[in-house]
Amino acid sequence: MNKGKKLYEGKAKILYEAPEKGFAIQHFKDDATAYNNLKKSKIEGKGVLNNRISEHILINLNQIGIKTHLVKRLNMREQLVHLAEIIPVEFIVRNIATGSLTKRLGIADGTVLSKPLLEYSYKNDELGDPLVAREHVLAFSWAEEDELNLIKDQCLRINDFMQGMFRGVGIKLVDFKLEFGRINVEGKKEIILADEISPDTCRLWDIVSEKKLDKDRFRKDLGNVMQAYHEVARRLGIMPEETNISEVKFNKPTALKFKKK
Repeated sequence: MNKGKKLYEGKAKILYEAPEKGFAIQHFKDDATAYNNLKKSKIEGKGVLNNRISEHILINLNQIGIKTHLVKRLNMREQLVHLAEIIPVEFIVRNIATGSLTKRLGIADGTVLSKPLLEYSYKNDELGDPLVAREHVLAFSWAEEDELNLIKDQCLRINDFMQGMFRGVGIKLVDFKLEFGRINVEGKKEIILADEISPDTCRLWDIVSEKKLDKDRFRKDLGNVMQAYHEVARRLGIMPEETNISEVKFNKPTALKFKKK
């Protein structure tokens, strides 16, 4: 599928125009960033794994009724997605206290929360993605109240599903971030899950050893980033146990046919 002009480039992905209006091609880069882009590197093959892991999770979420932007994986690094108007808020779901939460509030790292904690972060790199309250989101019209109610419900449903999915393969879902957007469906705005869900956007710990299997390995200079991402893919059944990422060859997806409007 031929890509059109670049629409947007973020830290880990690029969006290109797709052949049909209302769709985009999402390309996963190998770039790794942390601390609001202060720390940068390239990790060869990371984009391939994130593409496959995110595809796997979004397909499963679609099957339980969570509408997502994913249409189809196109190749090793790209997906065809609905082009959504992104709500400028990151929705952070926490099950275990770690990272910035422990620093802000002086809570012991690894504290299991009695119930999931949902935080809101304003998407603005220049401001450092500051935490905001629900009231800020409403006051500045980033989202409507009914949209926030729907998103909160979906965040908790996604958390329930993903906790079970990861627990089944020996992984703790510590926390993760989600992004949502709006698409036009028959003249009405509809909220869908956008962006990606991968070790770049989740904290994942081995249940027994609490070994980190996510981007914290890059943030904290723990090393073996690709091995950790590959371990997540292997446990989810996306890649065989002995696969070398440099040798991966994926089946060619079937051609996508757009319906005429």
